[in-house]
Amino acid sequence: MHHFEDLGQQKEASALGMWLFIAQEIMFFGGLFLIYTVYRSLNPHAFAEASAQLAWQLGAINTVVLIGSSLTMAMAVHAAALGRRKAIAGWLVLTIVLGLVFLGVKVKEYADKFEHHLVPGPHFHFEGPQARAAEVFFSLYFAMTGLHALHMIVGIPILAYMAWMGWKGRFSPEYHTPVELTGLYWHFVDIIWIFLFPLLYLLGAHQV
Repeated sequence: MHHFEDLGQQKEASALGMWLFIAQEIMFFGGLFLIYTVYRSLNPHAFAEASAQLAWQLGAINTVVLIGSSLTMAMAVHAAALGRRKAIAGWLVLTIVLGLVFLGVKVKEYADKFEHHLVPGPHFHFEGPQARAAEVFFSLYFAMTGLHALHMIVGIPILAYMAWMGWKGRFSPEYHTPVELTGLYWHFVDIIWIFLFPLLYLLGAHQV
């Protein structure tokens, strides 16, 4: 761009902007993790019982899927650094497919929660004396996984645009910063899930 001295300066500025964006996202998720920690410490047994209602197997499948998508995203960045047009598009499309698989599994999980009346609100139903604390757990579950899924929903069109640009030959060994920054965003989303999975799904797995 005309307001940068060279591609190196443009890349540094773009990377700084992305890291600042990720930093504020970490603070945002960090607030949710803090709330989770406080309520879990106050209601450990209720949180464990509520967690046992989650299908940890589906969570594990999604963990593997996201780890796979991190690999394909890394391969896309590598292909961009080498200027391989078809490989860029191919790896990014595969990343999109894995992202859609993740969201599909998440839709199934959410549907099960609606079916079993585990969605916080007037129709929430949980057996036992700690139903109120269990509702807090599911409120945090939907808030944290929903926000995470929203980041993926935003990321998938960006990946599609990067794939299209890559197919058109817009990237080269000298200029592939957009793919690198998209990779940073996608890896951040994956890392957040690595924390969500044990905190939400494995807390009550031993009770199943």
